[in-house]
Amino acid sequence: MENSNTSTAKSATVMTPEELFAHWQGHRDLTRRTIEAFPEKEFFTYSIGGMRTFAEMVMELLAIASPGIKEIVTGKTEEFKEHVDHKNSKKVILELWDKTTGELNEYFPKIKEEDFHKAIKSFGQYEGTVQSSIFYFIDNEIHHRGQGFVYLRSLNIEPPFFWERDK
Repeated sequence: MENSNTSTAKSATVMTPEELFAHWQGHRDLTRRTIEAFPEKEFFTYSIGGMRTFAEMVMELLAIASPGIKEIVTGKTEEFKEHVDHKNSKKVILELWDKTTGELNEYFPKIKEEDFHKAIKSFGQYEGTVQSSIFYFIDNEIHHRGQGFVYLRSLNIEPPFFWERDK
């Protein structure tokens, strides 16, 4: 009897890079709608239990997404800029979100399929692969969006349905 761990079956591609990117963009669309759901003031001031405001969490997401993908493509590490001059304006944050989406649209397709398992050091310090780094970017966004959902519910605001991702 053949050991199932040494099977000679072909490996299957579960997801293409294009499908992964569409999945991520669906999450980004949902996070954008979560930002939109916040009242202007609470977006920048509201927190629970000592957590950061949702605006601060979103700035972290902005500091990771585009710079992380650009680093994967170019090999150049950018300064981690978690704080931006947003002028306490959701409009400014949403403009930055949309700018980041455009940069992702430009850079993500430049990642070579054969590089997804290549070892890298994201932001000059986090060791993993291209693929694990991208999954971290997505997971981190989902985590913070979940915190935003809790904030919205505590403000008696219905968050967007988590399963409604347009991409």
